[in-house]
Amino acid sequence: MPPRNPDATSDRIITAATAEFARHGIAGARVERIAKAARTSKERVYAYFSSKEALYRFVAARELAAMADAVHLDPTDLPGYAGRVHDHATQHPERHRLMTWGQLELPAGETPPDDPFQESLRRKIDQLRTAQDAGHLDPAWEPEDILVFVSQLATSWASQTQLTPTGEERDAFLAARRAAIVAAVERLFPATTSDTALAPADTQGA
Repeated sequence: MPPRNPDATSDRIITAATAEFARHGIAGARVERIAKAARTSKERVYAYFSSKEALYRFVAARELAAMADAVHLDPTDLPGYAGRVHDHATQHPERHRLMTWGQLELPAGETPPDDPFQESLRRKIDQLRTAQDAGHLDPAWEPEDILVFVSQLATSWASQTQLTPTGEERDAFLAARRAAIVAAVERLFPATTSDTALAPADTQGA
């Protein structure tokens, strides 16, 4: 864990670690490079964080909190939510890479009980289930499926750098991709009332 009263050194370590993990992942990241970029020693890094994985979990949790502040889940408007997630992911591709590395590399089944990722997932699933109970979302879907499907659609273009043009064409291209994502989520999970909720098969065939 970082010191309770962060100082300039710990701030530099966190900034350097964020860039290092986003570029190289957890396995590929090097504490020596982080220390050099932070203008401190490897020993000082370990004085603040017990391990490289602990450092990754801390910086990833910060990015998760930043995204939660920037993009709020509205279960009654999942198409709009998907569009905002797309905007955030494509505007901050390094943050998207940072989070993806954790999904790929952190060992399954070894998540701490207070892990912020799991807490965020549980909170969103509860929000979706509440919206279903209120008749705003089709109750035939499992809320876990809704969350995963919307998230995957929303971030689908964040890592497609080889297919995304650069320069003046980029904004128009991503705007079109955003519109496609919003349309896809609207077809899958339109806001509904309890009287007009559609079954998954009907929604997909709309």
